[in-house]
Amino acid sequence: IVVVSALAGAVSLSAQTADEIVGKYVAAIGGKDAISQVKSVYSESSVTMMGGENPSTTTMVDGVGYKNETDVNGTKIVQCYTEKGGWIVNPMTGAANATPMPDDVYNAGKAQIKVGGALYDYAAKGGKVEMLGKDGTAYKIKLTSKENVETVYLIDSTSYFVTSVMSKGKMQGQDVAITTKLSDYRKTELGYVIPYAIDVDLGGQFQLTIAVKKVELNKTIDPAVFAMPK
Repeated sequence: IVVVSALAGAVSLSAQTADEIVGKYVAAIGGKDAISQVKSVYSESSVTMMGGENPSTTTMVDGVGYKNETDVNGTKIVQCYTEKGGWIVNPMTGAANATPMPDDVYNAGKAQIKVGGALYDYAAKGGKVEMLGKDGTAYKIKLTSKENVETVYLIDSTSYFVTSVMSKGKMQGQDVAITTKLSDYRKTELGYVIPYAIDVDLGGQFQLTIAVKKVELNKTIDPAVFAMPK
């Protein structure tokens, strides 16, 4: 009984500690007050991949949808998530027309339709967090979503910003580890803080760098932009 209670104590301590760190991360990106004021985010970026720079736009309405469009040599690649499902257009993989997103891809990325991301209000979304220790000076926190998608976050122990996100994805039908590094955090006029530099590595096979050029909060966006083209 003593052993069991000691283990239970250790588990609750680790859950509480992980929860506290996530709480400090939420405070670092502006806190609930600032996050709750953001109803939509529109951004323009430059995506560097395969030696070229490509213009990209991201449109997000809180709880409604998230859409990213990147122009690669005149070809548009689109990823869109809504509350009900997702769709993609990627002529480079043979999907020249909009096609429904596979469930595993949708579940891995649907947190993007919420301001604050997957860690914000994670318990209300049915997720749980766990402390995995430290990686250098960063706390290593694992989030398991309601759909059992596991994501590991490195949260800086000084700034409490997320510096790295590790997840699993697919590339040409193969499972790959995806590492996303976030930096150059900047405060918007509403106090919500956003990373302006994002580096993505897909299993060491493919890398891309995103430099955010412009961010507009609470711009009026027609939800029809998230509808899958017929």
